[in-house]
Amino acid sequence: MHISIITCLPRLLESPFNDSILKRAQTKGLVSVDIIDLREYATGKHKPVDDYAFGGGAGMVLMIEPIDKCITDLKSKRHYDEIIYMSPDGELFTQSVANELSLKKNLILLCGHYKGVDERVREHLVTREISIGDYVLSGGELAAAVVADAVIRLIPGVLSDETSALSDSFQDGLVAPPVYTRPAEYKDWKVPEILLSGHQARIEEWKHEQSLERTHKRRPNLLK
Repeated sequence: MHISIITCLPRLLESPFNDSILKRAQTKGLVSVDIIDLREYATGKHKPVDDYAFGGGAGMVLMIEPIDKCITDLKSKRHYDEIIYMSPDGELFTQSVANELSLKKNLILLCGHYKGVDERVREHLVTREISIGDYVLSGGELAAAVVADAVIRLIPGVLSDETSALSDSFQDGLVAPPVYTRPAEYKDWKVPEILLSGHQARIEEWKHEQSLERTHKRRPNLLK
C-alpha cells in the first residue's frame, strides 16, 4: 500500500510514522508513506497556500490552485483508489471503514487547515470525505495520522500476530472484553478464575459474554 498525505505543516506528521508499528511496516516494505508539503506547489515569493474567504468571515482558507497542482502531480505517478479529505463533517471513520480502506492499494489523505479548503476542492478533486469525530481540530494532520494508523495495522504482516487485529474492539460490532496479565493476584485483586482454567472453549464463551455486557453498558448504540 502507498499513502500520500498532503499537508501545509509536514512536521506535524514526522513522529507518528517514525516509531513502533508504523515504522516497522514501512521497514518491511508493506506500506510506504509520503508526507507531501503543499507549499512545494505554491507560487510566489512567500509560497502562500491560503487566502481570505470571498464574502468575508474569520479565518483563512486553503486555495484550490496548489491543491489541484499537487493532486495532479501525484496522480501522474500512480493510480489512487481514493482521494480523501479529512473533514469534520465527512462520513464517520469506523472500524468497517478502516477494513475497507486496508484493501486499497494507493490512498491520498488531504489535510485541511485554518477554515478548511476551497469548496471546489471538495466538489471536483476528492472522492471521499472522512471525519474521526464530531469535533474540530486545528488541522487534518492528526486525523490523517489516526486513519493511517488504523488502516496500516490491518495490512497482513504488519502485526507480528495477525490474529490480534481480528480481536480488536469493533471488528465484530462489539467492544473488546477485559484483558489481564501476570501476576494472577495483586493487592487481593484477582484475575477471573475462568481465564486460568485452560478450558479454551469456556474462556471464549466468557469473553463473548463480557463483550456483550460491556457493549451494552458503554456503547449500546452498537447493539442497535
